[in-house]
Amino acid sequence: MHVQEWLETVPAVAVYALVGLVIGLESLGIPLPGEIILVSSALLASQHGDIDPVVLGACATAGAIVGDSIGYAIGRKGGRPLLAWLGARFPRHFSEGHIATAERSFTKWGVWAVFFGRFVALLRIFAGPLAGVLRMPYWKFLIANVLGGIVWAGGTTAVVYYVGIVAESWLKRFSWLGLVLAVLIGVTSMLVLKRKAKKASPRTPEPVVTGD
Repeated sequence: MHVQEWLETVPAVAVYALVGLVIGLESLGIPLPGEIILVSSALLASQHGDIDPVVLGACATAGAIVGDSIGYAIGRKGGRPLLAWLGARFPRHFSEGHIATAERSFTKWGVWAVFFGRFVALLRIFAGPLAGVLRMPYWKFLIANVLGGIVWAGGTTAVVYYVGIVAESWLKRFSWLGLVLAVLIGVTSMLVLKRKAKKASPRTPEPVVTGD
């Protein structure tokens, strides 16, 4: 069953809670499909009035900020051994190569890696724990975390929601245009075929007049 189809079967409150929880756990450092859940929920909100996009965006933002903050605290306390433990548990996401790539990003971009990391799947998982491991000052991390959470979670919700509304409206217009076009094609085809059939039909021979 598709994610959006499954979300349609649960109440709006459960959707809000699920979005906040999944994004929070992903931001904490657990590889989960937070972006897929958020996009599917925002698209669902554009199609059904039961889900408020503002509440949805707020839950996603809160989950992102809280999850990243918890991840930072865990990373600061656990240090490098935490990364080794995560690598053993999630080798596809926390391999030595991925950790090295994330560390280079943090070394090069500093606090901006936390902000822009929201928009990159790999860094979205690493940002909180790795910032803690690297002892980034918490106030810098918090500013980047809050701003990144608002822009990514809130922005994604808003964009997908309005794109969904526009797409639905366009599809409705397209359905009417398609119906009219189908009728016109049908009528035109019928007239053309009728005209061709008339031309192809043998004409009745005129009577021959003979002299007496």
